Amino acid sequence: METAILAGGCFWGMEDLIRKLPGILDTEVGYTGGDLDHASYQKVKTGETGHAEAIRIEFDSNVISYRHILDFFFRIHDPTTKNRQGGDIGTQYRSAIFYLSQEQKITAEEMLKLVEDSGVWQAPLATEITAATKFWAAEADHQDYLEHYPNGYTCHYLRPIPSFLAK
Repeated sequence: METAILAGGCFWGMEDLIRKLPGILDTEVGYTGGDLDHASYQKVKTGETGHAEAIRIEFDSNVISYRHILDFFFRIHDPTTKNRQGGDIGTQYRSAIFYLSQEQKITAEEMLKLVEDSGVWQAPLATEITAATKFWAAEADHQDYLEHYPNGYTCHYLRPIPSFLAK
């Protein structure tokens, strides 16, 4: 089992799509990348904590690779919008890859270059690649949100673009 931590806007939509991939064992939404201990939705939503809404993903690397998770990540959000996804605006909605090892950092950098070189996105990428910091689990009402509220808000969807790994 391995862990990945990604941020790409509101965590509800990312969690809903990523959890359905083969090899995903567990997901948890939360906050990371900031300086505030015991981050909470009430504090993070102000945009003043430095935290991003993120998803922690536990996966079976014998079934799905970190590289394939990143490929999917770049296809379910717009990595060119700085501090924004859809109608959500603020640093808490930034695009970021929080690596947990040197190997993940290298893979993230390689994937970012593949995505940039693909020409799929017409604007420069705004995705950050940074070392993971403490991950604070979001409140219970945010976990599995779109399973509980299937008509709830999301700006995430699988874009009709080919896999970046297909090149």
